[in-house]
Amino acid sequence: MKLDEILKHLESIKIDEDENYEIAKYIAQKLSVDKLATFIYYIMTKDKKMHTIDSYKGLFKNGEISPSNAHVFIENHYLIGYNSTEYFYPFLEGIYLLLYAYLSKLGLKDDFYHVVPATGLKYVAMTTHLSHGKQRKLVVEIVDIDTVAINTNLKILIHNILGTIRGTNDIYDDVIDETISKLSSQKLFAGYNFNEARDIINSYYAFQETSLAEEVEAIKDAYNRIFQPFRIEYDLKTRQFVV
Repeated sequence: MKLDEILKHLESIKIDEDENYEIAKYIAQKLSVDKLATFIYYIMTKDKKMHTIDSYKGLFKNGEISPSNAHVFIENHYLIGYNSTEYFYPFLEGIYLLLYAYLSKLGLKDDFYHVVPATGLKYVAMTTHLSHGKQRKLVVEIVDIDTVAINTNLKILIHNILGTIRGTNDIYDDVIDETISKLSSQKLFAGYNFNEARDIINSYYAFQETSLAEEVEAIKDAYNRIFQPFRIEYDLKTRQFVV
């Protein structure tokens, strides 16, 4: 790779990091306000307006919002107590979120599940409100939806689905359930699937099973390679970002 190409590549990485930070910071500050954080799924548009998934569906049906204006699909979690997986590796809990977001990006919709045309989507975010002892934090992780779709084989898994819904953008519940089953059963994390990886992480951190240290490190490496997450933590008591 030539020097100018390397510099251009590094510049694009810096731009992505800056954008990720601004998005993550905005989400953290918006969802740190309790009255705004009572729902699970949100879509943030490019003008930084946050819509619950139901309000977004209503705006879409009424022609008041363009699917191309969607930018971030967000899942918002509350933890009372401690869950090491959701704190350290939140996207191990995000199988449905990933599928909902990617199907939405493809312009599909489902009335029962949280799938609505949102073709402009670029990112998926998982937020976790942690309340444990004196700690009150909000963790935000952001991933690029296309990168994750490739690295989790999601793009391949739904290839056959598109053939079954030709001529319509409606997708059926049983197809979503089948795709979730196939996605979750893949051994993507150092030979472990989503459920197995979660069990190992929780056993290691919650029950101090130190014999699992090598497995945890391997799962961590696979998680970071697959999701390439951008992460920030926000202290809900001091209203400061944790360095």
